[in-house]
Amino acid sequence: MTTSAVPARSGPRARPRSGRVAALLAAAHGGPALAVTTIAGLLAVRSDLGATDAMLVTAAVLTGQLTIGWGNDLRDLPRDRAVGRTDKPLVTGALPVRWVVVALGTSAVACLVLSGSVGWRSALVNVVLGAGAGHAYNLGLKATWWSWAPYACAFGTLPSVVTLAGPDPAWAPAWMTAAGALLGVGAHLLNTLPDLDDDERTGVRGLPHRIGATPSRVLAAALLAGASVAAVLGPAGSPPAWAWATLALAVALAAVTLVTRGRTPFRAAVAVALLDVVLLVAAG
Repeated sequence: MTTSAVPARSGPRARPRSGRVAALLAAAHGGPALAVTTIAGLLAVRSDLGATDAMLVTAAVLTGQLTIGWGNDLRDLPRDRAVGRTDKPLVTGALPVRWVVVALGTSAVACLVLSGSVGWRSALVNVVLGAGAGHAYNLGLKATWWSWAPYACAFGTLPSVVTLAGPDPAWAPAWMTAAGALLGVGAHLLNTLPDLDDDERTGVRGLPHRIGATPSRVLAAALLAGASVAAVLGPAGSPPAWAWATLALAVALAAVTLVTRGRTPFRAAVAVALLDVVLLVAAG
């Protein structure tokens, strides 16, 4: 019995740990976090930041986004259990709560340190208006008419996290802020659609729940198209031919949100966001 007990303990010990790491990344809502971080990274690379500061800004945004994802799953755990969510590692037991608590605390400290390393202006915007807006959503705004506001705030101020970290700190141009805000609200509407019924059963009634699925989908498409138009027409000068072609593709992807279901509309929104980032980056 002694010899057979050894492999029985050591065998599953390594596998669950690696599985829990994957579950931890899933609980952080890795897809949206990576999309936002990619936007920040591309803007940082195109800006007048040095290589080190560009990496620090990108890492600061990433750590802030991770805290939002983990905070969301911790906050929603009772509600997710009530509706039987099988896609949440905390609900299924694949991930211990203490792992998420430790990860959240560690990432929060890292976000503060990284943000502060590129200047107090950029740090305030990233921590308060970026990550802070995400946590405000998690802690209550998601269930109100104002559920869209944290997305508008976080996405709209994201370019300024980069521009305020530069050698000559300044807010991003108004057109760039507007494009980011429109993208953020559109992404919020689309990301909420697949969970409307579960949310309603547990008392969460944000803007998409109150206006309904079809109006939310139509509004999201209009906002995404508007963001693309702002990204093309906002910069000074006449848009080049490739910018018009990119705009046409972005509008086509926005139309996809009207005719698809499930998570596809949100993925299309992310694709539109990345196309708009190409426009923003090209505009400097």
